[in-house]
Amino acid sequence: MPHRFLLVLTLTIAFLGATAAPILAQETAHGAGPAAAEEHTLPLKPAELFHLGKFTVTNSMLVTWVVAAGMIVFARLATRNVKPVPSGAQNFWEWLVESLYNFLESVIGSELVKKTFWFFATIFIFILFLNWCGLIPGVGTIGWGHHDPVTNVFHVDRPLLRGANADLNLTSAMAATFFVLWIIWAIQANGVGGFLVHVFGPKGETSGLLKVAMVVIFFMVGWLEIISILFRPISLSFRLFGNVYAGESILEAMSTIVPSLSWLIPIPFYFMEVLVGIVQALVFMLLTAVFTLLIAQHQPGHETHH
Repeated sequence: MPHRFLLVLTLTIAFLGATAAPILAQETAHGAGPAAAEEHTLPLKPAELFHLGKFTVTNSMLVTWVVAAGMIVFARLATRNVKPVPSGAQNFWEWLVESLYNFLESVIGSELVKKTFWFFATIFIFILFLNWCGLIPGVGTIGWGHHDPVTNVFHVDRPLLRGANADLNLTSAMAATFFVLWIIWAIQANGVGGFLVHVFGPKGETSGLLKVAMVVIFFMVGWLEIISILFRPISLSFRLFGNVYAGESILEAMSTIVPSLSWLIPIPFYFMEVLVGIVQALVFMLLTAVFTLLIAQHQPGHETHH
């Protein structure tokens, strides 16, 4: 199980890094006037660090790779010498994985969790560590910038590191990955015809003219369901991005509102963001798990053949 978990984790991270192409519009030069220069807010667009040919590496991608590498190395070290009575890193890793497994099993059932646990556990741990790493002092405050002679303060214009989930590219890549897997799991559970019946087919037992009316109604409702399904990746990506971006913007605002107290004012907000990091990782995992359950669960009396 640990080796399969690590392999899937590596493949998932590689996909996320490869799909993190810039999707936000670049800031225009004429919009950066004197008033804009005085405002120091977290930009929507991640800063470019360097280029590998035509491939652009941004500060948020660098944090993503560092966190992914750290997770893989820690998991390998924790499971290198598995002991019957775990201790240390092995004990923590087994506790984390087992707790997630039991929790997801209570939500989506024992059969479905065996097939999908690798993804939901990976996405929870990945998002959680990314959120917490974005709170480490130095992330967003170390980099290249300029010295303001008026306030005698150094302003970072191009940070070396940036909170990864505050980049819409990464959250969109994770949501797109889930959407592809959701389609695969839906077809595996129902087949192509069963999937169409699940979306467009009438529910309940009816007969006569009422059955004809129900067929028409549920066929129209099915198109609304299709629209809802297509919007799920968008809502997932913007929900995570919006909450993390707002939290980092609050921390930056609190640290600059009174320069002499920049070390004190943000402290309560740091504790709040630690909790928000857990909640957002849990919400993303639960939403994806429930979406999968709704399409993969079978009606009473339906038997699944393996």
